Amino acid sequence: MIVWTALAGLGSLAAMLAVAQAPAYRAPRTADAKPNLNGIWQALNTADWDLQGHAAAQGPVLLLGAAFSVPPGLGVVEGEEIPYLPAAATKKKENQANWAKLDPEVKCYLPGVPRATYLPYPFQIIQSQKVIMISYEFAGAVRTINMEAPTKAPADSWMGWSNGHWEGESLVVDVTSQNDQTWFDRAGDFHSDALHVVERYTPRSADTLTYEATIEDSKTFSRPWKISMPLYRHVEKDARMLEYKCVEFSEELLYGHLRKKPSNP
Repeated sequence: MIVWTALAGLGSLAAMLAVAQAPAYRAPRTADAKPNLNGIWQALNTADWDLQGHAAAQGPVLLLGAAFSVPPGLGVVEGEEIPYLPAAATKKKENQANWAKLDPEVKCYLPGVPRATYLPYPFQIIQSQKVIMISYEFAGAVRTINMEAPTKAPADSWMGWSNGHWEGESLVVDVTSQNDQTWFDRAGDFHSDALHVVERYTPRSADTLTYEATIEDSKTFSRPWKISMPLYRHVEKDARMLEYKCVEFSEELLYGHLRKKPSNP
């Protein structure tokens, strides 16, 4: 009996060591021997509603019942805390109370980084040696990541300025020069024009990536903080990006009050 117990223990130990020593996933390579991230990807979480863990809640239009209600979700913030400075925490609460009017997503403004990654729409990575382009379905947003010597932005913009490099299996993107008009989610989480984001895209299997973003903004937060989540490849037959120009859906919200005569109900 003692012998069998010892053998069973050794077998369990061997299995644990095998798992511990298993090599990290190595992605297929492009022609220039870099990890191949080409494909259509999407986050499958509720981070766009709220980066932090949250319960289900009533949606903004009571007459629609459960439609457009807030789905519950696990948080994607490391440590579950967004370290707001006191004045910024007050503004976040004001944003949250008025998100249906103030959220840039409602107005079809470009989403900024990192929000573009976890909006509930796919995006496509198109990779070359000198440049990586990310095309987002929402509002036709596009980013160009410079993979050569880092350059500086000529001005602030909605999607910022992206310089990238490789660290082993990870694509690391340094994002600066974003304006202060975008939010992180529908919960009113926001930033200033001092926002600095460092993203990491790391293959974890043939059809998944790990996405991480470290966020720094000394005008809004007391320290840097980080989010992380898996991204999933679209593998269905004929997967493709479709057109989603949402500007026309927001025109009444933005400009309806300027009409001399009210629109027909």
